[in-house]
Amino acid sequence: MRAWLLGLLLGLCGPAAQAAEHVPAELVLVSEYWAGHTNPDGSGLAWEIIRRVFEPAGVAVRWRNEPYMRSIGLVQRGEADAFLGSYKDEVEEGVLYPRRPYDADLIQALGLASLPAPELRSLGNYRLVWMRGYGYQQYLPGPLNFKEIERRGGILGMLERGHADFYIDADTEVADVLAGSPQPERFRSTRLTRLPLYPGFADTARGRALATLYDGRMVELLRTGELQPIFRRWQQPYPFDEDMEIPDASP
Repeated sequence: MRAWLLGLLLGLCGPAAQAAEHVPAELVLVSEYWAGHTNPDGSGLAWEIIRRVFEPAGVAVRWRNEPYMRSIGLVQRGEADAFLGSYKDEVEEGVLYPRRPYDADLIQALGLASLPAPELRSLGNYRLVWMRGYGYQQYLPGPLNFKEIERRGGILGMLERGHADFYIDADTEVADVLAGSPQPERFRSTRLTRLPLYPGFADTARGRALATLYDGRMVELLRTGELQPIFRRWQQPYPFDEDMEIPDASP
């Protein structure tokens, strides 16, 4: 009788125990370096949010900085569990997206102050540039005339020489580009839209378990308001006061 009861209890507890075993003890996380977001010393808004999501659930976070495209490749090959800074469904192969974003990018257009300020719906009238792999054509109303570039160092020169009309990027990156100009007053940045940011998980059993845990923990953290102090500490707007599920860049 005692053995029968023990077997019954093990049978009832088995599914929960197996589910718990499927969640890895460690998350290998990669991201490009973005100042104040994913700093090389482990500080930054995004690093803090991800640690708050996983570490109280017993999952250690092991992070490192990698270029954006390399980060995607590492996840696709299963050499890392997740990368940061992605837009929803930006990468179609080998990457699994959770339901909940962790932040949002304020997307801006940087151009010469002598040009008329662009509007979201008129971007197709201009020659645009952005960083390779960022995929803004999927989220901005088109069709668009755009070129992808490898580095931000020559952007201001491209705009000054008339090789492009506007550079598209998040507000923090636009600010960094402008900071490199001796005459920043010659340029103007215009806010276009807001795009939610997601971690991209490896499309494997391990990645699916981590993504499921991430979504559940994000629901809890948003319910309790635990993320608000992190955004205040990094002097960033709290994006979850608005609907984060649907970007406001629909045509």
